[in-house]
Amino acid sequence: MEWYAAYLLLGAIAGFLAGLFGVGGGTILVPVLLFLFDAQRFPSEHVMHLALGTSMAVILFTSLASLRKHHQHGAVNWGVVRSLTPGILFGAALGALLAASIPTRGLGIFFALFVYFAAAQILLDMRPHASRQLPGMLGMTLIGTLTGWLSSLVSIGGGTIVTPFLLWCNVPLRNAIGTSAAIGFPVAVGGMIGYVATGMSIHDLPAPNLGYVYLPTLFWVALATVVSAPLGAMAAHRMKLDWLRKLFAVLLLLLATKLLLKVL
Repeated sequence: MEWYAAYLLLGAIAGFLAGLFGVGGGTILVPVLLFLFDAQRFPSEHVMHLALGTSMAVILFTSLASLRKHHQHGAVNWGVVRSLTPGILFGAALGALLAASIPTRGLGIFFALFVYFAAAQILLDMRPHASRQLPGMLGMTLIGTLTGWLSSLVSIGGGTIVTPFLLWCNVPLRNAIGTSAAIGFPVAVGGMIGYVATGMSIHDLPAPNLGYVYLPTLFWVALATVVSAPLGAMAAHRMKLDWLRKLFAVLLLLLATKLLLKVL
């Protein structure tokens, strides 16, 4: 039962942050799940893949809860979501397939480096100047494929990539955050399919599981995120987020450093 309590707490925190910042929550979920799975003595060669796959499945529920609240505030550009979705689905499945072929150590290092980049982006306020308009269908498909591939590989909702891209294309910040939250759903669909498919042939995974998705964790974390993600999305439309974003970035740096030390 103590593990279930830990999953509920993790889901509540990750869901609130996902709704607040338009991210899928994977930057928080993956390192903490890695530590929890390791503490439960899951097979060491599979813990990173299980953390990534389970996190991607959780994002499926988090993004739904978050995007609903952003949609109520009129912050989701559904035209952008439709344009990016085909590429995202393809790229996310491709990213999960690639992740399955990379050892835990390599995946951990890559994930930590990506989180360092995401945290630096926040701390240094690395927002691109709005200097162009949204590209055509080919450009949106390519951006969607890149977003899906990288998001699935490190199990994030896509906000780290999509939000700066939309800001660069003259989309207002709150609309960029709301649209990024909606993008998390097709990212999670494609990524989860990939992690389920690649994990089905692995026979020493902890049960009950669906490929690289550990079902008890999915249930308890998702249960908490569907409650907390709308609260975070609501707060995003009522609060000044600058200082909260800085605290979030510091938390990411700490988690990434702990994960990097562990895998090294």
